[in-house]
Amino acid sequence: MYIRIGQILLFTLGLVLSSQSFAERPAGKQGKDWGSEEGKECVECHMTESPGMYWEWNNSKHGQNGVDCLDCHKAEEGDVDGYEHHDQLISVIVTPKDCSTCHPREFKEVQRSHHASAGEILHSLDNLLGEVIGGPAAVNAGCRQCHGTTVKIDEKGKPTKDTWPNTGIGRINPDGSKGACSACHGRHEFSRAQARTPDTCGKCHVGPDHPQIEVYNESKHGIIYRANVDKMNLDSDKWVAGVDYSAAPTCATCHMSASGDQPKTHDVGERISWNLRSPISNKINLVRLDNGHQYDLPEGKPLPKVGDKPDHPKAKGGTVTEVLTWDERRAKMEGICYACHTSEYVDGHYKQLDDLVDLYNTKFAKPIAAVITDLKAMGKLTSAPFDEKIEWVWWEIWHHEGRRARHGASMSGPDYTWWHGIYEVAKHTYFEFIPELKKLVGEVEAQKLLDKHFRPIEGHDWFFNGLNPAQIEAVRKGYEERYGKGAMK
Repeated sequence: MYIRIGQILLFTLGLVLSSQSFAERPAGKQGKDWGSEEGKECVECHMTESPGMYWEWNNSKHGQNGVDCLDCHKAEEGDVDGYEHHDQLISVIVTPKDCSTCHPREFKEVQRSHHASAGEILHSLDNLLGEVIGGPAAVNAGCRQCHGTTVKIDEKGKPTKDTWPNTGIGRINPDGSKGACSACHGRHEFSRAQARTPDTCGKCHVGPDHPQIEVYNESKHGIIYRANVDKMNLDSDKWVAGVDYSAAPTCATCHMSASGDQPKTHDVGERISWNLRSPISNKINLVRLDNGHQYDLPEGKPLPKVGDKPDHPKAKGGTVTEVLTWDERRAKMEGICYACHTSEYVDGHYKQLDDLVDLYNTKFAKPIAAVITDLKAMGKLTSAPFDEKIEWVWWEIWHHEGRRARHGASMSGPDYTWWHGIYEVAKHTYFEFIPELKKLVGEVEAQKLLDKHFRPIEGHDWFFNGLNPAQIEAVRKGYEERYGKGAMK
């Protein structure tokens, strides 16, 4: 009796859902005017088997425009990731190449972008830390969930459990395409609004070495966005800054979206003029090729010309089709800023950013890197990374604190620029790196290296000769004016 009642309830639920299922479908006949006829069976099954998935799809732009399950998941004979499922050959993985059927421009831009190459971290120091010093399981559940991984397929045509699920932005797919559209446009709604929120980027751009979401949240942009999110018009089709919204930008505004004469793009690095990730920052030019690849070239390196076949590992035999200099890339970003700011304001921001990066480079990164180079030449460091403490200290200075300082300045986050940034760079330089240097080579040799690389830089004068008495007196005077005579001991 109870079983029969349950069956009746399930049947009734199915009828209700079925009546709702196609109530909002586009006009016309399925299989002729929209969607595939076979896809109707998928929809009807998933209404009861996985209703959450169904409703996300049903209410999405895809669902409301007649794109059904098979339009995205149908596989072809010979596909390595294709398998039989209820008399249909399907694939679990929907790749950027699959999405390119309807979104060819976005596919092309993504494939050449920094995002798409994020999965190529196998030979990086970050990966060495994870795989060896941490452990493969940590890399699988951690690093690769943002960077992506090579998805492997088992003998049944399904992705292996150690490589799936994975929505890493640089995922390497069985069809050779790179990336995962669902990293930003979550399944199965694939919402533009969701992809435009800072929290979407904050899944990966977070933490000690790349805290962009934290920097954004403390910036004036982030504060205003949170207060005015209901005015952001996030689901707009064109979403032009200064036209469709004006309260504040999000990550997508600056790096991807349209404004003024700047068209939208899925090439997230196109408007970046500084490399703020490496030990020493460089302004970067961009070289694009006819084979779909592109690469950054630091300022000062000879630039190829359109039509050249550059001898560069990332060129992969391609012919140059476009060269964007660092100042042209900056002009693209400035074009976004001008939607809400005057040229004087934008120029001032970039002046402050450039000065901060120059300070980091000149005062800290270059002399420390030079000391490390000399230590290797002296035979004081092995060729293996991370087997001496001084290498760990330098790693964290540039990879953590230095990045925080530089990104803080680039995104108007003062706390990350100073307290989480340059303050910690300085503290660890003077009170970790230099003491470790003295332990490694002795006081005499350490002093020679410091005299060679640090002493000529004016900013280190206080370290060698003590704080300037006039500076101390100015601080004392101000302190006593605020707290009373004798307050500063």
